[in-house]
Amino acid sequence: MKKIHVFLIIAFVVLADQLLKYYIKVNFELNTARPVFGNWFYLYFVENPGMAYGMKFGGNTGKVLLTIFRMGAVVFGVYYLNKIVKEKHHNGFIFCASLIFAGALGNLIDSCFYGVFFDKGMIYNNLLNEYMGYDGLAKISTKGYGHFLQGNVVDMLYFPILKGHFPTWMPIWGGEDFEFFKPIFNLADTAISSGVISMIVFQRMFFRKKEEEESENKNESDNFIAES
Repeated sequence: MKKIHVFLIIAFVVLADQLLKYYIKVNFELNTARPVFGNWFYLYFVENPGMAYGMKFGGNTGKVLLTIFRMGAVVFGVYYLNKIVKEKHHNGFIFCASLIFAGALGNLIDSCFYGVFFDKGMIYNNLLNEYMGYDGLAKISTKGYGHFLQGNVVDMLYFPILKGHFPTWMPIWGGEDFEFFKPIFNLADTAISSGVISMIVFQRMFFRKKEEEESENKNESDNFIAES
């Protein structure tokens, strides 16, 4: 795979991710949902000040540290993608690595810039030790709701495919409600998860070709030494 192909994959994922996030941010009020297909697929606008799938920690400090970590991961990703393209790794492996990089970059854009360019967003309340919501629709503004590195990630994909109750005889969760799939996420999270899962599932196929090439090169080197 060539570098231009990697660039196009990343550009497509990031553009699609950011366009959908912008649409949701300026057209949905926080914590509101609209059905897309029946009762199993909704666009449900939530803001995530932390990690993927709604996980969070540490208030504003944790958010900034997480954003810095994302920046480091993206910088390393540029180096790593360039490396595996030069070394001609399996195209499937490069594609998965490109998805992971694109997802990280998509969420990094939210964390770095959304607090600066949108007028409304969840803000951390030190007294209550939690993030506070807001009313109305957000819009692009020169007066943001936060500073650089303090933006919230926009999530919207919600798939409550199966809902029900655990049987009363079940230990710990007996009688409680359950829902699959409960987390709300975005296209960037999807790209990261798809890339990671595909790498795990197809790792033998991805790395077999590289191992065979290294083995062939070693044999050729050994033969050359023996003949010399």
